[in-house]
Amino acid sequence: MRYPILAAGCLMASMAQAETPVLTIYTYDSFIAEWGPGPAVEVAFEAVCACDLKFVAAGDGAGLLARIKLEGARTEADVVLGLDTNLTAAAADSALFQPVSVEATYDLPIEWEDDLFVPYDWGYFAFVYDNTKLTDVPTDFEALAASDVSIIIQDPRSSTPGLGLLLWVQAAYGDRAGEIWEGLSDNIVTVTPGWSEAYGLFTEGEADMVLSYTTSPAYHLIAEEDPTKSAALFAEGHYLQVEVAGKIASTEEPELADQFLDFMVSEAFQSVIPTTNWMYPAVIPSDGLPEGFETLILPGQALIYAPGEAAEIRDQALETWRAALSR
Repeated sequence: MRYPILAAGCLMASMAQAETPVLTIYTYDSFIAEWGPGPAVEVAFEAVCACDLKFVAAGDGAGLLARIKLEGARTEADVVLGLDTNLTAAAADSALFQPVSVEATYDLPIEWEDDLFVPYDWGYFAFVYDNTKLTDVPTDFEALAASDVSIIIQDPRSSTPGLGLLLWVQAAYGDRAGEIWEGLSDNIVTVTPGWSEAYGLFTEGEADMVLSYTTSPAYHLIAEEDPTKSAALFAEGHYLQVEVAGKIASTEEPELADQFLDFMVSEAFQSVIPTTNWMYPAVIPSDGLPEGFETLILPGQALIYAPGEAAEIRDQALETWRAALSR
């Protein structure tokens, strides 16, 4: 009699597992790293959703959109998390996302009026360096280009920080962007596909500076008790990034997707962002920002293009970048 009972038990377990809905979220690699927000977010959301939350790594932010557009309506993704405002116009034009209704009181440097995408964090791009090794720190792109300081950057075709740098130079210098890139070409040690590769090379000592965020030193200070990393303050201002998530129009779990996007702006999600994604949360948690964030540099000017304008400028800025670096 053991075997029929065992078989029935296995059948019931399989049925229960089959009935558990799965919410699939495409995101960037560092979000679901063991030190990123993903593990904590998964545990917290599964505690309230009666579902299985499945994260799928899809490279860096710009790679997310490329993958979604390639897969089209056949994608397994229900939610895409990790685009930014430089990509949202192109994402909207793809017709692969559907409007959402999320209510939140955002703490962002800009007004938020997008009904397709929900912001979850933000930050300023910056070049990070070791303050025990680099003492003559460039204070703008012209000084950086004129120096012998080595830098690692990310590819704007696959990486949101890489695209952010492209638009940062364009916003700061306009028609002189090509000249700036020509000057920077001999500073660049390598161009990586994504942020994780670039930052890893920097921490291994492969360059003096790496393109990252003004908030990156907080990681070293808080997680490693290491005060040796700083972000260079540039006189031209710093380009602002707002990261967002969106709901796929073809999702078979629309209610779960809505629940996740609501959860994303809740205390449970937002409170883990500062010390896992090392960015500013879109909604300030009730206990504020962690100790150490008050030491971060504050840009004198926030540079940003509206989503539609960023989409229009991108191709020409990319061509300027490629032409300058190929000389």
